[in-house]
Amino acid sequence: MKRAYKYRFYPIPEQAEELARTFGCVRFVYNRMLQERTRAYTLHGRRVSYVETSATLTAWKRTPELAFLSEVSSVPLQQALRHLQTAFANFFARRAKYPAFKSRKKSRASAEYTRSAFRWREGELTLAKMETPLAIVWSRPLPDGAEPSTVTVSRDAAGRWFVSILVEETIAPLPPSENAVGLDAGITTLATLSTGEKIVNPRHERRDRRRLAKAHRALARTEQGSANRAKAKLRVARVYARIADRRRDFLHKVTTRLARENQVIAVEDLTVRNMVKNRNLARAISDASWREFRSMLEYKAAWYGRDLVVVDRWFPSSKLCSACGALQRSLPLNVREWACACGATHDRDVNAAKNILAAGLAER
Repeated sequence: MKRAYKYRFYPIPEQAEELARTFGCVRFVYNRMLQERTRAYTLHGRRVSYVETSATLTAWKRTPELAFLSEVSSVPLQQALRHLQTAFANFFARRAKYPAFKSRKKSRASAEYTRSAFRWREGELTLAKMETPLAIVWSRPLPDGAEPSTVTVSRDAAGRWFVSILVEETIAPLPPSENAVGLDAGITTLATLSTGEKIVNPRHERRDRRRLAKAHRALARTEQGSANRAKAKLRVARVYARIADRRRDFLHKVTTRLARENQVIAVEDLTVRNMVKNRNLARAISDASWREFRSMLEYKAAWYGRDLVVVDRWFPSSKLCSACGALQRSLPLNVREWACACGATHDRDVNAAKNILAAGLAER
C-alpha cells in the first residue's frame, strides 16, 4: 500500500524563496482555473476537462502578464490542475460541495512534486529548480529500499516547513488476536472500554487555554498590517500548533495500542458535525477530536488486519442493560451510575461500551 512519511526540514533562504513562489503560483493557477471552469459551466453549461486546462496553462505561460508561471517547476502547477479536476469530479458525483477558492491567509501553503520533479539519491532529496538537497530531520527512517513516488512540501501557519514522502510499503498484518473491545467516546474520558478501562481525555486545548488567550490579547492590541501584528499572529499559530501536535501524538499512541491488542474494535457512529453545533459542548468535543480518533482507528485496523465495526448512532447503548437486555425509558446525562431491575449496577459509560461491543459482534 501507499504510505506517507512526514518530516520537518529547514530550507536555506534561496530554497524558502523558491518554495514561496511555487506556493503562490500553485494557488494562482488553481483559483484562476476554477474561475474559468465556473464561467464555462455557468454561461454555457460546459464541463471542462483536465486536458483543456493543461493546454490553457501552457497558453498562459506564453503571455507577458503570466510569464512568471514559467519561473517555477511546472509539475506542481499541473498537480494543482489535477486536484481541481478531482474536486469537480467529487462535486458532480455529489460526494462534495462545489470547489472553493484557495485563500492566501487561510489555505494550506503546499506544492506537490511527482517523480520527474525531484531527485532522490543516497537518502537526499533535491527538488526541481533547486541546486542543494533539503535539510530534512529524519525523525524515523523510510522503509528499506523505498523509492518516493510523490513529494509534498508544505508550510504551516506557525512557519514550520514539512515534506511528506509517499512510498510503496508492505505492512504485514499482526497475528490474529482473541480480544475484542467496545469503545464509548466521551468528553471527561476520551474513550471508555468494555473492559472497564477509562482513557482520560488530556484536554490539550484546555491546558493551554491561558497561553492561547494571552497570545490572542497581544494580537488584538496590534495594528492592522503592522510588523508587530505579523509577529503576534505567528505566536498565536505556534500555540495552536503545539496543541494540535500533542493531541495528534496522544491519539496515535492510543489508537496504535487498541489496534495491536484487539482483533475486533466496535465504535459508535457519532455525527460530530451536528454535535459541535451545541455551543455548550462544541469546544470540548473539538478538543477531544473524535473524528480524527475514528479516522486513525480505521486505517490502522486496515494496516494490521483488524476489524473495525461501526454501530448505528441510534442504538440505545447507554439505556440498555448489558446484563439482562432491559431497556430503560429514560436516562438523563447527569446519571452516571444506575441500577437495573435485574439487580445489576452499571457505570453508564462502561455499560454503553459493553453494549456497543455486543452490537458490533452481532453485525460482524
